[in-house]
Amino acid sequence: MGARVEGKVALVTGAASGIGRACAERLAAEGAAVVLTDVADGAAAVSAIQAAGGKAEVLAQDVTSEAAWAEVIAAIKARHGRLDVLVNNAGIAISGSIIEMSLADFQKQTAVNVDGVFLGCKHAIPLMRESGGGSIVNMSSVAGLKGSAILAGYCATKGAVRLFTKSVAMECAAARDGIRVNSVHPGIIETPIWDSIMTGQLGANLGPARSGALDTMAETAVPLGVKGLPSDIADGVLWLASEESRYVTGAELVIDGGFSVK
Repeated sequence: MGARVEGKVALVTGAASGIGRACAERLAAEGAAVVLTDVADGAAAVSAIQAAGGKAEVLAQDVTSEAAWAEVIAAIKARHGRLDVLVNNAGIAISGSIIEMSLADFQKQTAVNVDGVFLGCKHAIPLMRESGGGSIVNMSSVAGLKGSAILAGYCATKGAVRLFTKSVAMECAAARDGIRVNSVHPGIIETPIWDSIMTGQLGANLGPARSGALDTMAETAVPLGVKGLPSDIADGVLWLASEESRYVTGAELVIDGGFSVK
């Protein structure tokens, strides 16, 4: 157990698995009390954190619901009295040709990936201001930096997160409220979201086949030649959540093995 975010209260959305779970585990290991939220069951993630000596609890949350956001923030205020870190991680990926994608799927992806981030910032900032400041980390993607065939809808959402983050960062800076806002841009990372990207089916589960497919993809597409792990992203999020990044706001932390440079 470390102490880089000791005494801080952190909220991580989409934390039942993948990058969100890794972020929650890393923040808890460094001393934060972490509230995990997800539409999926996050009990296993909380149990793992608690078994390792960390402080964690889970709340069910649909990030597209403004009422749900209000309830989650109210619960955090009642239980902890403050909020220092928000990791807007919840996201989905729906791949497919732009001429074949339904408007419903485009809007569903936007609702989670963009509306969810907007609502998170809108409802978390007032409590952070009461607490004297904090750090918001919005999960974008390399898809928010460069275009990709069959991922136009996903790229649109992650590009929106990138510039939304910069705008909110400037708003908080102008208010001198002590809140820093940054985006993180993962590349090819071993997470379940790739099952949906590679199959075009939301919620698909490729199981062990995913790992091999990502290994092959990374060998040719990533300059470092290997895929990333959720822990690689969590390490970056921890830095942005800590006081080590006190002079960083409106920035893009790209963690992709050089993928976006090609």
